[in-house]
Amino acid sequence: MVRRSSEGTNTSQGTSLLDREVAYRARPRAILLAVAGLAAAPTLAVPTVAHASTGGKTIRVGSGETLELTATTRVNALVIAAGGTIAAPAGHSLTLTVNGVETGAKLSELTDGQGGAATAIAPGTYRGTVVLTVAEETAVVFSDLVFPFRQAVFVDADGVDEGKSVPSDVRGGRVTHTHADDITLLSRGEAFNGVYVSGGADYTVNRPRIGFVGNGRCDFIGYGAAVVGTGAGTTLVLDGATIRNEGVVRTAVIADATANVVVKNSTIHCGDGDTVPAEYPATGTGDTRYMITVPWMLGISGNVRATNLLGASTRASYINSSISSEKWGALSVDGGSNCTLTAINSRIANTGGEGYGSYAIGKVTEHFLGCTFDVGDYALIHWGSSAHYGDSTKAAVSALNDSLELGLTPAELRKLPVRRTVIDAGRFMVLWYAAGSVTIDGGTQVRTGKTAFISKAVAGSVSVDGSQGASIKPGNGVVYQLMDTDRPSSVAVTGKAWKTEMIGTYTEPTTAATKSSTWDTTSAQSTDAQATFTDIDLKGDFYNSVLGGGNAGLQGQNLSLSFTRSSVRGVISATTAKHRVSTITITEYREISEVTNTPTPVVNNGVVVTLGAGSTWTVTGTSHLSALTLASDASVRAPSGRTVRLTVDGTPTAITADASYTGALTLTVS
Repeated sequence: MVRRSSEGTNTSQGTSLLDREVAYRARPRAILLAVAGLAAAPTLAVPTVAHASTGGKTIRVGSGETLELTATTRVNALVIAAGGTIAAPAGHSLTLTVNGVETGAKLSELTDGQGGAATAIAPGTYRGTVVLTVAEETAVVFSDLVFPFRQAVFVDADGVDEGKSVPSDVRGGRVTHTHADDITLLSRGEAFNGVYVSGGADYTVNRPRIGFVGNGRCDFIGYGAAVVGTGAGTTLVLDGATIRNEGVVRTAVIADATANVVVKNSTIHCGDGDTVPAEYPATGTGDTRYMITVPWMLGISGNVRATNLLGASTRASYINSSISSEKWGALSVDGGSNCTLTAINSRIANTGGEGYGSYAIGKVTEHFLGCTFDVGDYALIHWGSSAHYGDSTKAAVSALNDSLELGLTPAELRKLPVRRTVIDAGRFMVLWYAAGSVTIDGGTQVRTGKTAFISKAVAGSVSVDGSQGASIKPGNGVVYQLMDTDRPSSVAVTGKAWKTEMIGTYTEPTTAATKSSTWDTTSAQSTDAQATFTDIDLKGDFYNSVLGGGNAGLQGQNLSLSFTRSSVRGVISATTAKHRVSTITITEYREISEVTNTPTPVVNNGVVVTLGAGSTWTVTGTSHLSALTLASDASVRAPSGRTVRLTVDGTPTAITADASYTGALTLTVS
């Protein structure tokens, strides 16, 4: 095996990624064409076609004919009739480029027993600089499926492997074993990848321009993504990239399998595909081997997310960049564990009116410093992780640079301005489906179209420190909503490649809550939803509408609120929540999380309020609590010109500082 020069060469001719003076790392191949097919297939008369140096030649494949190429071939025209097939030998892939653009690749159906992962060159006439690249197959396993990757540039620990690459798709620029500069990658076929870095490689891609149009197939492995960094010890840096993809799960950036992927000074956008495969279930599937649309149970739609972070202890960081998706999600974490997602001084957006900024699952840690969110629905969908929103101070950025090995130089650190995080969410700031924490500090500004924080009967925890100007401004006047889950479940199916379909229905309960004999509403529990506010002025309501008493297997859940040196003006109460519709299916997917509240006495939905030092609650309407504690300098007030009264278990009770009250507490304003 011969190593190649570490010096690159211009790739505009599409003949070689690296210096042609040095032998390929791939094994030598014969320069010929071979015929292969089923026993019943007719013999194909193959025209005389030499290697890439020969011009003016045409390959024709008729209906029912199969042509097997055993070597990379260049011609001026390729004509494949309907029913004709052109292929590569077993263990190899075949990629067509025309004038330096990958094209013609068509995915097989999802139901073919291999996950629909294989591609074939579609019948048609292709003219221009036509290059048919025969490359060693890159077989990537996900679950029980094997995905036959094809990519423009394949990199491993030894550098670029041209035997697994498609040089004719690399336009301009320079490619070496350690970095690629100013290359352009274009694809109009399906499931073609751009740069695939693996096996412990340390690789930098400077100023790439990548534009892929056409469907991918699986963003849980990155099949069809623009850039993939995967494998323990792998470090992939994208600097100054422009990536614009359009297609079903045609993801821009994938970080997987313990890799460290750093994206800086880049612009990334992914738009939805026009056509979802006809065989895909209309309601989608939660089977991650096949899932190509966002689960509608999240209350959103879309078929591509811009990025995905996967695997164990993988890191993905976005610095001074813009990351956007049309719908679904901009920054996703899925199918992994103990990963770290970081964004510094970056814009995170959805352009199509629906979607999330980030998704957090699998004990991921997410850092957002100095970022701007402009998202359709949620800044964050939370499935049991931790997230922090704050300022990009020099100290904070430097600490992450060290701990996450971002590789920012002293000069780059100096150039990064200190910014606050600004969140504009079309509906909600955070939606919790599993227990986890959110921290908001610095000058972070949160503005939502509707409720700021929603917890679906889980221990969602938020801590807000307003000492440096952080603020929460909910558009509908609700700061925190604790409620029963209204997420329909997937249904198991048989006779399909995928194991589940999302055909469940949510039906609103019509019976009142039954008091649990085991649930304590008067003291904080480890399973409570919690919110802690320090040095902040809040205007808005806090509601707990959990039914408990065995509903959905839950005896009860409390909302525990703590305020220190803060003021809050609004209603804090147990409630009965009601959707606008009685049932929710895929047709009513936008009704998920949309409820109105009527304050009602506590049953199993305790509301535990602590007014700490220097805190004031101005009660604006009837509020039902189960516990209230006031510090010596805390107070409960009514709006100007009105009076607030407290009853405890039906008995009028004076509200005094340095006191605690438990039981059925009702505060009224008159």
